[in-house]
Amino acid sequence: METSPKTRFFKKDEVEKKWYVVDAAGQTLGRLASRVARVLRGKHKPSFTPNADVGDFVIVINAEKVQLTGKRAELKQLYHNTGYPGGARFEYVKDLLKTHPEKVIEHAVKGMLPHNRLGKRIGLKLKVYRGTEHPHTAQKPEQLTI
Repeated sequence: METSPKTRFFKKDEVEKKWYVVDAAGQTLGRLASRVARVLRGKHKPSFTPNADVGDFVIVINAEKVQLTGKRAELKQLYHNTGYPGGARFEYVKDLLKTHPEKVIEHAVKGMLPHNRLGKRIGLKLKVYRGTEHPHTAQKPEQLTI
């Protein structure tokens, strides 16, 4: 009786990591975040392994030009707790897009990653910048169209 080949699991050292640049100008926040999370996790590669960090680095530029559909900018709130009793803090997305647009994209992408130690490690590979300039030109990032 012949068996099928075993599934190959890759370690994080066995996979080559690339750098990608994504332009957020005119993109819808949820669609952008889901596709960025897919690349960060490594699901676009044939060497995807669910228990290892085999994804690529992603640089998101023009974070302030991301769009939200409908009334989501006025109604959506991001939640944060200071850790103290009564420390719940809520901020509207429309206010955050004016002051810290990077936080809006980071929050959306990290919500789509695993909520464990692996997800925290994967989230560190996301770099978000307000304008078109970024300090990662030495890594020679490729343009990723979404």
